[in-house]
Amino acid sequence: MSHVGTRAANRPDSDPVLVDIADYVCNYEIDSAEAYTTARHCLMDSLACAMMALDFPECTKLLGPIVPGAGMPGGARVPGTPYELDPVQAAFNLGVLIRYLDFNDTWLAAEWGHPSDNLGAILSVADYVSRQAVAAGKAPMSMREVLSAMIKAHEIQGVLALENSFNRVGLDHVLLVRVASTAVVTRMLGGSKDDVINAVSNAWIDGGALRTYRHAPNTGSRKSWAAGDACRRAVTLALLAVKGEMGYPSALTADVWGFYDVLFKGKAFEFQRPYGSYVMEQVLFKISFPAEFHAQTAVECAMQLHPVVKDRIGDIDRIVLETQEAGVRIIDKTGPLDNYADRDHCLQYMVAVPLIFGELTAESYEDHIATDPRIDMLRECMQVVENKQFTEDYFDPEKRGIGNAVQVFFKDGTSTDRVEISYPIGHRRRRDEGIPVLIAKFEKAMAEHFSARQTAAIVEACADQSALEQTPVHEFVGRLV
Repeated sequence: MSHVGTRAANRPDSDPVLVDIADYVCNYEIDSAEAYTTARHCLMDSLACAMMALDFPECTKLLGPIVPGAGMPGGARVPGTPYELDPVQAAFNLGVLIRYLDFNDTWLAAEWGHPSDNLGAILSVADYVSRQAVAAGKAPMSMREVLSAMIKAHEIQGVLALENSFNRVGLDHVLLVRVASTAVVTRMLGGSKDDVINAVSNAWIDGGALRTYRHAPNTGSRKSWAAGDACRRAVTLALLAVKGEMGYPSALTADVWGFYDVLFKGKAFEFQRPYGSYVMEQVLFKISFPAEFHAQTAVECAMQLHPVVKDRIGDIDRIVLETQEAGVRIIDKTGPLDNYADRDHCLQYMVAVPLIFGELTAESYEDHIATDPRIDMLRECMQVVENKQFTEDYFDPEKRGIGNAVQVFFKDGTSTDRVEISYPIGHRRRRDEGIPVLIAKFEKAMAEHFSARQTAAIVEACADQSALEQTPVHEFVGRLV
């Protein structure tokens, strides 16, 4: 860190990182059909997660206006609810719903995160802008514009995450949701390139939430609303920028006071690739299990072993779990697990439950399941080790593997086969297998929340790429409320 001293007051040029983001948001034309198709599936998956979250009172208590009665007729609507809110609070609501069950998409790199978190800001702002436009006799936004914004938000968050680890300096990945959402919604609100630069500079100046709430001994429910909070802040900064609020050109690089010196140990960001549509094309879907993504293949291994071990739980001597370095660092957790958030970020818990029950659902993390003594008995006999090849494949941009292996050893000296899975069903390499499961997840979530007629209308709206892209946003969201 540099020393504080006399310095020139002349304003510098904007940091290249800010300019590159603004150039991409304002000028880049997406020409990838795969990216748009994946964005449609991402939209469906995210809305499915949101509808499932509505079954949990700990989630729904967070919804609605921040002050009781402070709704906004004609504002942004919150899918699955009767709420009409200002777009800032609507972004929080939808962001909470999408993220609450830890079941939406994932990006794994030097930094991890969930790029579909950005949809909380994107869809809320799009609905607000469209309704305002229609009321003024103007053309509404189309769902293609929403998909384009999703692709760009995914790309900004994911490319920044490829080489830059915010968790290693104690910052939470929702920082990148705030940055990416701020960039795209400023543009959606009519902001210029300069407005985007100004808004994004403020997003970096906000600093970042600490990861305290994601790790023992403080793991808690804030991790389920932190992304919604980032969406809310992003829309606030975007609205200020389009009103002409100033930005800060060296928000990242300023000596002593910039983001790099204050929060990133003086290091500048590194970049593996320019912005395009890589992240949306490569994104990982959590299709089958609401579990932290580093454990997805471990859960799948455990599901395969369930028929072999279900009647021999009491005979188990030890269980060897091989995972990536990130899995060891993030979700290898021993000792008491006090709440839902503790359990869905514990590798041992996420393996024990399917070994015993043959399933892992959102309900699996609730107290009435967690009190089964067999779960902690299995956790205590688990050995978590890093598999160096899994770690190498994890960082390989051509593989992006998330390997895990599970083997169970019994007290009589026998053992199961070692089951290894390198790519989860939500991986790009398993799209043909995974997308039908994603669609089934979407249709089931809609059917459990809406009437048969409304469900049919929602499913039909999402079934055809071209038809969805041409749909006005306010009409699409209207089917979800």
